[in-house]
Amino acid sequence: MSLQAYKTAATRAENPREMEYRLFGQVTRALMHASTVDPSDIATRIDALDWNRRLWSVLATDCANPDNAMDKALRASIISISLFVSKHSSVVMRGEDDFQALIDINKMVMQGLAGPGSAQAA
Repeated sequence: MSLQAYKTAATRAENPREMEYRLFGQVTRALMHASTVDPSDIATRIDALDWNRRLWSVLATDCANPDNAMDKALRASIISISLFVSKHSSVVMRGEDDFQALIDINKMVMQGLAGPGSAQAA
């Protein structure tokens, strides 16, 4: 079975929450890796920060949609986090802070997506 066929099958078997969890996991691993590379490895750092920023931007855009059925307070919180992620990414890129806050935020979201008592949350 080709890798693409496996990915397609895995995607069809996941519910949206599992898919979001998987995406956050991939982005968070990229951030964790970027946090360990030499600061002169700009490409790795920018790629991870950009991927994370794009993820949060998509979430914020979805939350800004009036047809979104999520609670308004939760939607507002996600938009606020997205703004922080965007600003903090720039701070990290300038070398004024590290990746840890971004990693921690993503891990907290992953714990929420995994739900209580889930093997993924552990």
